Amino acid sequence: MRKIIDWTLILLIFAGITLLGNMIGYDIYSWGAVPGILVLILIALAGMAMEEYIPVNIPAVGYIALIGIIISLPGFPGSEQVVAWTNDIELLAITTPILAYAGISIGRNWADFAKMGWKSIVVAILVFIGTFLGSALIAEVVLRIQGII
Repeated sequence: MRKIIDWTLILLIFAGITLLGNMIGYDIYSWGAVPGILVLILIALAGMAMEEYIPVNIPAVGYIALIGIIISLPGFPGSEQVVAWTNDIELLAITTPILAYAGISIGRNWADFAKMGWKSIVVAILVFIGTFLGSALIAEVVLRIQGII
């Protein structure tokens, strides 16, 4: 039970930062984003609880994605309302606090990362470069197909 309380507190902090980012970065001053944030918190809590209590080796992200996909499918009861609520939340407003938290976590464990050796740094750099180039290539193709560039 203590884990669920801790998860909830962390998610509420992320929710506050996300709502603030939504207002500052995207001029969305709507209280309509609050129900969407609450839905996302409940999905995340359900996924983390499933990882904790279901004896199958699936990460919480997998459960969270599966729950999110299922409850937003057309034909699922209430899916239209879930989609309407979450439409008021910008994706980058969500990712900013999460990536900041991940960066802090990596920064705190920098000694552990350094113990892996120079090869892990080379692999990390190659992954970053590959991700950037892959994203740029996909964006280029899609924009050309749409005739934007």
